[in-house]
Amino acid sequence: MAHDTHGQHESNLKRIWTVFGILSAITIVEVIFGIAKPEVLFMNSLFRLNLLNWLFIILTVVKAYYIMWAFMHLEGEKSSLRWSIVAPLVFLIIYLVFILLIEGNYIFDVFHESQYKWIF
Repeated sequence: MAHDTHGQHESNLKRIWTVFGILSAITIVEVIFGIAKPEVLFMNSLFRLNLLNWLFIILTVVKAYYIMWAFMHLEGEKSSLRWSIVAPLVFLIIYLVFILLIEGNYIFDVFHESQYKWIF
């Protein structure tokens, strides 16, 4: 028996271009904000980090989630399986960002306010 794969090929091609379009759109938004650096986002802070950086962090987490959703084929799975895969990864990304921000602020304070500038 011959299998008709033409219809499946078209749907996969459409899905690939859709994923490409969504990820490209988010990346273009990141690049535009990175180049323009709107003053309202760049000069205002939340937890000692400007809002522009928070926007980049959020968009990066959204892209990571969508990459997992699309390329790990999670959209067709049960909700409990999706969350068992996605939740730990999103938590770990947020935790990593938190640790990097805390350590970065500490190092900045040491370099900026201490008499010991480059000891470590």
